[in-house]
Amino acid sequence: MSRATPVDRNDYAHFQPITTRWSDNDAYGHVNNVVYYNWFDTIVNTFLIHHGQLDIAHGAVICLVIETGCTYFSAVAFPDAITVGLRVTSLGNSSVRYEVGIFRGDATVPSAQGHFVHVCVDRASRQPTPLPAALRLLLQSLVRNADAAPRSNTIPPHTRKTPT
Repeated sequence: MSRATPVDRNDYAHFQPITTRWSDNDAYGHVNNVVYYNWFDTIVNTFLIHHGQLDIAHGAVICLVIETGCTYFSAVAFPDAITVGLRVTSLGNSSVRYEVGIFRGDATVPSAQGHFVHVCVDRASRQPTPLPAALRLLLQSLVRNADAAPRSNTIPPHTRKTPT
């Protein structure tokens, strides 16, 4: 398996500073891997909420994570100041692939980069549904280097339509 190539800071469309916390460090003296996934969720959900595209309590359409991954290039540790970069590399009918870069200070190369794929589903039925038009328009503003990323066609069992 080949190692991922770091994506330059300039290839991300949106940025958000995040403060590392003392409790983010693990016994090895660096930020634990699970914290990175929290940062991925934070930048995406903050972006969607800020732009009025995520109503976690009452929205008819919700987005579920069906795939995620992260590659680490260098350690991050408290009290590092980090900036998280966000871009979209694939928009499907009901899915979106986000890519996230974790940058220490003003670094142009990420300490880590990850991805996750959301699939939009109807809140009640949990069946895949097309991305709402306003959400699609917003996500298009984040699209960068869309041809370079693989597209996931996976739909998790709890959102798959069952035969009747």
